[in-house]
Amino acid sequence: MQRILFCLMLATNAWSDEVPVRKGGSLQSLYTSLDPTSVAQHFAFYELYPDTALGKQSLRHAWELLHGNQNPEILPAIDLQPIISFVNRLPDAQNAPLLAEPQLKTIEKLAQHLKNRPLKGFGIWDLLAIEALPLEEIDLARALFLSEMEQDSAEARLKVRSYEAHIDLMALQILARLPDNPTPQQKIRVINDYVFGEMRFRFPPHSLWAKDVDVYTLLPSVLDSRRGVCLGVSILYLCLSQRLDLALEAITPPGHIFVRHVDPETAAITNIETTARGIEMPSEMYLGLETRKLQKRTLREVIGLAFMNQASVSWHRQDFTATIQLYEKARRFLDDDYLLNMFLGYNYIFAGRIKEGKALLKKIAGQVPDHMISADTVSEDYLAGKTDSDAIQAIYSEIDEKRSSILEKQKKLEEVAARCPAFRAGILHLAIAHLQLGREKEALPWLERYIGLCPDDPSANYYLSAIHLQRFNYVQAWKYLHRAEAIVASKDHHPRALKDLRSALQRSCPETIEN
Repeated sequence: MQRILFCLMLATNAWSDEVPVRKGGSLQSLYTSLDPTSVAQHFAFYELYPDTALGKQSLRHAWELLHGNQNPEILPAIDLQPIISFVNRLPDAQNAPLLAEPQLKTIEKLAQHLKNRPLKGFGIWDLLAIEALPLEEIDLARALFLSEMEQDSAEARLKVRSYEAHIDLMALQILARLPDNPTPQQKIRVINDYVFGEMRFRFPPHSLWAKDVDVYTLLPSVLDSRRGVCLGVSILYLCLSQRLDLALEAITPPGHIFVRHVDPETAAITNIETTARGIEMPSEMYLGLETRKLQKRTLREVIGLAFMNQASVSWHRQDFTATIQLYEKARRFLDDDYLLNMFLGYNYIFAGRIKEGKALLKKIAGQVPDHMISADTVSEDYLAGKTDSDAIQAIYSEIDEKRSSILEKQKKLEEVAARCPAFRAGILHLAIAHLQLGREKEALPWLERYIGLCPDDPSANYYLSAIHLQRFNYVQAWKYLHRAEAIVASKDHHPRALKDLRSALQRSCPETIEN
């Protein structure tokens, strides 16, 4: 009953705990208040009033919507309740139930016109065969589900088909809301309304996802909980877009992912921020001091990124064997990826596989990826003997929203700075730990020490300029700002952070006075 009421409350905006009561014309009024394009609301109405003429009419209307308004002559001769319950699950419900063969075949027949069906990857049950497919033939949902299967069995295939049916039903409900020959912008708007409005997919609280990011990345878990981090919801969005013939790109700023549509005629970009209910964010917002342009990922690479997210959880649990296994799985989809080589190299070293770790780090040492400003210094310092395994683990140790976790990491980094005084990243992370604690005075000498070792780091020059601005040392603030601007300008990059800092400094001490 709670599930049914939830759907009807969405329909009528009547957020109360009372069941609608049939008195006079009230049932007719309730029926006419339903969204005529909402399958879920009509299923919910039918569940409340299954024996009434309006209830049966509501069921037929919902089925017509799933059929694309093709007016099927009769309802299928199966028990529709599992499908109805599947559509109208509560946002916080537990794992979706597996569907029986009659219901699965019915949904698969309903969905046979979806645009992912002609893809070769949709009909394949062998992950190795999927790996060999051309990029344009990959079905993302099938590839991800197969990659998460522990073994190929009848039960595992039933689970995969049930989750695919879940996505198919979502796509069919979105199609029911679209006009004939919809534009990409109309598709994006309706997907957002359905996924974030009606289905109420949300970004999980930090206290949950920080410990179990893999749970909020894996597609089945995201579908079950309707909670997902950026990668989890972006993957769902891409799976829907394949079914709806909506061309999207996956974009990965450092530590993040979102999807976007690029108009093939005008090249106009529509960014879709899946952690903020699909709102459009300017591309500039994703560009940091070290990020000069946005990195585009293929669907094959997105599969690899899912394994990388799972690996990060094992890494923070210091289960390096499991971490290595997951990164090695990711390599099958992320060919010679800079970040993957770096992280896998570190974990080889953590696990005592020094030769293999060094071989990977040598591949990236000194390289500057096209989308970045600077090379990774950790790899260089390790290969030069300036740091060790424990020091690298210290800079990557996880913190949460608690001050105590920052203090704990700060203590580790102080030990690292004493033991490895030329380890550039160790010194920088110690300075950042002080900044996170609001201790700019203590951060300042560490930043100055770091800048002496690594003068071409735009972020460190930015931090120094900002701190000197706060301390009214305008000459030094301008000096470090000029350095930061020169470094990024040499790569034709002009980040907003430096523009904002310049404006703040100009208001406090115009540049002409300094000169």
